Amino acid sequence: MKVYAINGSPRKNKNTATLLQKALDGVKESAKDKEIETEIINLYDLNYTGCISCFACKRLGGKSYGKCTVKDDIKEVLEKLSEADGIIFGSPIYLGNITGQLQSFLERLIFQYLVYDKNHSSIAPKKMSTAFIYTMNVPEEIMNEVGYLKTFNHIGAYIEQIFTKPLVMYSNNTYQFDDYSKYKMEIFSEEEKAAHRKAQFPIDCQKAFGLGVNLIK
Repeated sequence: MKVYAINGSPRKNKNTATLLQKALDGVKESAKDKEIETEIINLYDLNYTGCISCFACKRLGGKSYGKCTVKDDIKEVLEKLSEADGIIFGSPIYLGNITGQLQSFLERLIFQYLVYDKNHSSIAPKKMSTAFIYTMNVPEEIMNEVGYLKTFNHIGAYIEQIFTKPLVMYSNNTYQFDDYSKYKMEIFSEEEKAAHRKAQFPIDCQKAFGLGVNLIK
């Protein structure tokens, strides 16, 4: 079995990456006697674009039907994911949405399998399990008030249409810097942020672990 975590954050050891690793640890815990491979793929290490609308993946009778043909750094990643048993996506929230890197990646991953028929069917080779971890600076109440959930549900609907309905977790009011005094951030209280992280982030790590445990059944 193979489960991949797709890190849409530019940081490899902060909130999003940490929670993705915890989720993979949970996957390994749930596997027990099963042989399972896990890997984190850091999108910011790769050079690629979003969908270029060439429609090669839609050409009837062509060798590329159902496959993205753009040759760049994620071509091999897309091939890996076609054989995955599970995919866990993770992203911080920038301007109310997932990062541009992850958005571009999802365009390439999802569009190749989306059929333009009446049901918008999927030709993904496997209906692998999926999950999504969202991390953000705003508290949960603000996330609910400003419409973030509508965006997240929209993303989840596309993933469900092609693969399976994703398990979802949110990590709110995240701690962003080691020293807030070095940045123009007076609307935030470093003391409050630090206290919240100390109390909440271990809980979020447990939630991510549990998400991983429940990913592969």
